[in-house]
Amino acid sequence: MGIRFSLIIAFLALGYGAILFHLYDLQVARGGYYLARANTQYSATGVLDAERGSIFFTDAAGKQTPAALNKDFPTVYVVPKEIEDLPEAAHRLAPLFNLAAEDLIQKMTGRSYRVLARKAAPELVQGVRDLDLKGAYVAYAPSRYYPMGPVASQVIGFVSQSDENDAETGRYGVEKLSEERLAGAPGQFVDGKLVAPRPGADVVLTIDPTVQLEAEKILSSLVREKRAKSGSVIVEDPRTGQIIAMANVPQFDPNNYAASPVAWFLNPTVQQIYEPGSVFKVFTMAAGIDSGRITPETEFVDTGSLTLNGRTIKNWDLKAHGRVTMTNVIEQSINTGAAFAERQTGDEIFKDYLGRFGFRDKTGVDLPGELKGDVQNLFRPHVSAITFATASYGQGVAVTPLHVINAFATLANGGKLMRPYLNAASEPQMVRRVLSPETASAVTEMMVSAVDKARIAKTKGYALAGKTGTAFVPDFQRGGYTDRVINTYVGFGPAADPRFVVLVKLVEPEGAPLAGLTVVPAFRDLAQFILNYYRIPPDRLDD
Repeated sequence: MGIRFSLIIAFLALGYGAILFHLYDLQVARGGYYLARANTQYSATGVLDAERGSIFFTDAAGKQTPAALNKDFPTVYVVPKEIEDLPEAAHRLAPLFNLAAEDLIQKMTGRSYRVLARKAAPELVQGVRDLDLKGAYVAYAPSRYYPMGPVASQVIGFVSQSDENDAETGRYGVEKLSEERLAGAPGQFVDGKLVAPRPGADVVLTIDPTVQLEAEKILSSLVREKRAKSGSVIVEDPRTGQIIAMANVPQFDPNNYAASPVAWFLNPTVQQIYEPGSVFKVFTMAAGIDSGRITPETEFVDTGSLTLNGRTIKNWDLKAHGRVTMTNVIEQSINTGAAFAERQTGDEIFKDYLGRFGFRDKTGVDLPGELKGDVQNLFRPHVSAITFATASYGQGVAVTPLHVINAFATLANGGKLMRPYLNAASEPQMVRRVLSPETASAVTEMMVSAVDKARIAKTKGYALAGKTGTAFVPDFQRGGYTDRVINTYVGFGPAADPRFVVLVKLVEPEGAPLAGLTVVPAFRDLAQFILNYYRIPPDRLDD
């Protein structure tokens, strides 16, 4: 009995000894290996990745619609140390990824793991599985997904693999600007323990998906019908500076951004400047009226042309309009009348107001890559009179579309320059007062008269204010201007209490038509939609 009991005790001791030795081997002798392997697997399959915050649009009722979120997709990755013959494995894998075997070897060399494809297509997943190659794996990991596809793509941006590691990082748009907030903090192993990742925070935008979709629909139709090179639409709330819609054509699908040219990733409303043309005349009038140098009733005699410094400018219709008021100048878009208003105002005052309107600075919008306006040729020493004359009607100066609409919002809200913004968590911010309320009202009435007399943008029951602009595209190689044009229309309403400002821009429509034939009807249709959507009551009951 004693011998049997002793044998049992000895057997149990050996068993426990073996277990302890195995634990020692796992935790101490080979602990680093298994820790590294676990770290590799966790990293490759996204376990250590922080859940990226979502991006939302906000409609008129306050309902949030996801514009960017996370969704599980198949990820293909390799662990080079587990691959017995790296060159052979590379030759077998490379055709699946349309890579040369040498390039694939270079990608895998010196890496504990390497992600070869995120959001892998079903045929790629099946191809990797069919190879049944040790060290090559397919796992499901969260990745970025854009449920609305190309809608507001230049605003949102996209994510792609970081240059430094295999994590996804924001590129362009809000994804880039809010990278730190959206990304969170990845998990990591500390002293052999897994520290869980910290998820990123959401970003809610002021973009209204209903207005955005309508703006894109109208713009896409316009660009296609007029065979234009590109186009943009912005909708802003002049009371706050909130951007309600920001649309561009062409656009791209952030779910498949590699299928589009890199140039399409830029947001032309903030990252491209252009000569806006006659929409600039309202700022010339505002400067003159606010400074007391002219009034809407100030008259001048238009002979159809004006020669300064040996150069002659003419009106767009090549007509002489005779005795006209400043209101008539806006109604009929008379170039010589704008030049007269600038001369009456004075160069220094004119320049001062351009600065007040924000054309020398960035607007401060919460989007990456915003450009300043380029009006510096007016601020150099000994500027010629003809330079100021052409600037008075928007040629020879260059600004972004956002500069233009934000300056119009200043007229719509009683003279206050607001900082435009898209992050719904921001508060409205007045940059400065540009004009007196009386001046803003006077210029608004001039634009209402222009809309009423032109009739194209006129909307039953509402007083709308607006101004066209048809600017020739500069010839940057030979100097001067080409015969191509950019059409712009900016308008707001209702004039008594403006709730929205809309800018429509069309780049190089075929045949160089006037803005009244292209962007004005598009503005009218979008303005009517907004009036109905927001249920804005009429301000003209006698129409």
